[in-house]
Amino acid sequence: MRRLVVDVRPGDYSVARLAPDAPVPAGLLDASGLVSVTRTPDELSIVCPSGVAPADESTKGGWRLLTVRGPLEFTLTGIMAALSGELAAAGVSLFALSTYDTDHLLVKDGDLVRAVRALSEAGHQVEQQHPAGSDR
Repeated sequence: MRRLVVDVRPGDYSVARLAPDAPVPAGLLDASGLVSVTRTPDELSIVCPSGVAPADESTKGGWRLLTVRGPLEFTLTGIMAALSGELAAAGVSLFALSTYDTDHLLVKDGDLVRAVRALSEAGHQVEQQHPAGSDR
């Protein structure tokens, strides 16, 4: 596996499961940061910054976002398998999703340090991203 650059994005993320016929919450797609909405016959699944997450009992916050720096070519293989395997070996569970340009991993906030260590030890470059306007 080639060495990847993985950015740790700022902020807290949430994952929610709503009824399959639920409407997409108003304004959700206007939020900054990663927003993913997936509808299946069984659910409406949402990943978004916690500040705009639906107020629903199924919403689970406390996730941190790691993004593989891309864009990645569709011909590349094994990226998600390698990253998830490295995290699994470190005992870190994840929520994974892909976009047209790249792959994203969400790990629980309490597992972030262990996840960063595991990916770094596997030879990947992991960089902390800071919010816009921060002094870092």
